[in-house]
Amino acid sequence: MLSKLRILIGALLMAGAVSVFAMDLDQAKQQGLVGEQMNGYLGIVSGASAEVKALVADINDKRKQNYQSIAKKNSLDLGTVEKLAGQKAIERTAPGNFVQSSSGSWVKK
Repeated sequence: MLSKLRILIGALLMAGAVSVFAMDLDQAKQQGLVGEQMNGYLGIVSGASAEVKALVADINDKRKQNYQSIAKKNSLDLGTVEKLAGQKAIERTAPGNFVQSSSGSWVKK
């Protein structure tokens, strides 16, 4: 009975650990792991775990698809759309989160 209880507690702890590691963009920004870059994409500030890398890659892929669509619809080149999106993302970044400066360094907004 005691061993079954230990297994159950272990399973519950593992289930809780999975949800603790599931991170979204807001959490990653608040923890200072990622920030907005001037090119319209996310960058890794620190804590480049596999989970953070996967999150950034997924979001950046979706952003690029969106930027390509916008560029095509408006007869613009992709670089122009990326630059405008980067400016807007930096403007909208919450205070205390990281953004990329014109020198390429990370600064808190």
